[in-house]
Amino acid sequence: MIKKLLIIPVLVVIACFFAGVYGAVHNQISYTVAPEYFTKFKFHQFGLIHFQDRVGAAIVGWNAAWWMGVIIGAVLIPLGLLIRGNANYFWGMIRVFGTVALTTLIVGLVALAIAFVVVDPDNIGEFTRYNNEIDDNAAFARAGTMHNFSYLGGLIGIITGAIAVFWQRKRYADGEAQIETQPSST
Repeated sequence: MIKKLLIIPVLVVIACFFAGVYGAVHNQISYTVAPEYFTKFKFHQFGLIHFQDRVGAAIVGWNAAWWMGVIIGAVLIPLGLLIRGNANYFWGMIRVFGTVALTTLIVGLVALAIAFVVVDPDNIGEFTRYNNEIDDNAAFARAGTMHNFSYLGGLIGIITGAIAVFWQRKRYADGEAQIETQPSST
């Protein structure tokens, strides 16, 4: 158990890395949908004046998301202690973080797809909040929808991550898979 506890800080850093990379990738998708979402909103919000392109979108995504790894880790890393064995715990948590990121991405993409169906470019109106400087209001709204629903995706991701922890605990306990070659003292 002591070895597992020593792994926890490393897992927190890895969770933050997963979340930050997720944010950077997510923003590449939403930048493709609506560059104005960044040039007229996110770059200003994050005080980013030097990189107002895809690199800037990735930086914004990293900065907006890396800290979610702390929250995700605070919930799932202790729960992951249920996974038997030190190596099983470490690699199992890597899979759990991947499950969270994938779930979050799927929820965001589903929201984006729905926004493409629901948001009517002819009836979207003006975004007066941005001094009517938005040229493509529908694209802006679609990118915003993806961003907003990704928070819900993170919550659902924590739930799917918890399910993945229990699945791995059972998997390793039943002997289906074993990463470690020697028994551990957990």
